[in-house]
Amino acid sequence: MTTFNILIVNPKDQETQIAVYDNYKLRYMISRKHTKEEIAGFDSIYDQVTFRKDIVLKELTKNQFSLEDVRVVISRGGLVHPVQSGVYEVNEQLKHDLIYSTVGEDIINIGGLLAAAVAAEIPGAQAMIVDPTVVDELEEIARITGAPGILRKSIFHALNQKAVGNLHAETHKLKYEDLNLIIVHMGNGTTVGAHRKGKVIDVNQGFAGDGPFSLVRVGTLPLGDVVELCFSGTKTKEQIESLITHCGGLNGLLGTTSMNEIETRIKNGDERARLVLEAMAYQVAKYIGEMYAVLKGEVDAILITGELAHSDFIVRFILDHVEKFAPTFIYAGDNEIKAMAANALRVIKGEMTVKTYS
Repeated sequence: MTTFNILIVNPKDQETQIAVYDNYKLRYMISRKHTKEEIAGFDSIYDQVTFRKDIVLKELTKNQFSLEDVRVVISRGGLVHPVQSGVYEVNEQLKHDLIYSTVGEDIINIGGLLAAAVAAEIPGAQAMIVDPTVVDELEEIARITGAPGILRKSIFHALNQKAVGNLHAETHKLKYEDLNLIIVHMGNGTTVGAHRKGKVIDVNQGFAGDGPFSLVRVGTLPLGDVVELCFSGTKTKEQIESLITHCGGLNGLLGTTSMNEIETRIKNGDERARLVLEAMAYQVAKYIGEMYAVLKGEVDAILITGELAHSDFIVRFILDHVEKFAPTFIYAGDNEIKAMAANALRVIKGEMTVKTYS
């Protein structure tokens, strides 16, 4: 049996990522895919927790990993109330707020619940989340809108943006807290953050319709047309919410979220697909320009990350618009697994205090 002390569980729409770390060393990692038929059998995402927990435990048993030495089971955070950056114990209040989120329902909400369910099967293990999407470091000026009673919220890819910021700093023998960075995460949603000396002082709310459109999100829309849609009688509230968060973007415009398929269509002469993909990249570049202004042009680097950063087509289009602003670096994919492992290890070594969610 192989021993380890950190277990990472990372639920996504149609997969569960499982990673095993022994301190700094990655012992094992797999993305267990789930078919649409498997997922469709559950009435809600919360009903999937036991299903995914059993998969995690079976995977570890099958590969002869001993659970006896596991200290931390860690996952991504969810759409709870705003918090500071850091590691949080999954307590009863956090579980309640993940299930009854006032922000919205997304697969990230079951991350903490899954970590808690797995940890409950391992004597002595603690369940934690780190840098949930609701990390809030916004300056007050960034919250104000022109509508009384409506403030902008901080909901973004906090875990990966901060992980990439730290990775870039370490790579260049610098400190994240000493840099001004614009960090772009492109995936199911796209968020563009202005990082000033270790704090994300402004960022678009990428979950519910703010910023560039993406794989599945509609992004910022003309408000008059949204009002007309809401009162047209053609869609329910639930259908409109689904359009904004899951059925828009490339999914809605091109009928697919497969970049391979879209780029193949472009190579085969599909001008509509080309225009839509360029429009998405164009909007990303515009939001980079916004954050350039937020940082008053004092930008050490622009960092582009997320799954869509693997696309040369998208990256080239963005660079053509922004590379004169500051040195630009590509960190394709995400660094969530490494970031979760690093934070768990800091907790184990006593270098980081676990925060209490309340």
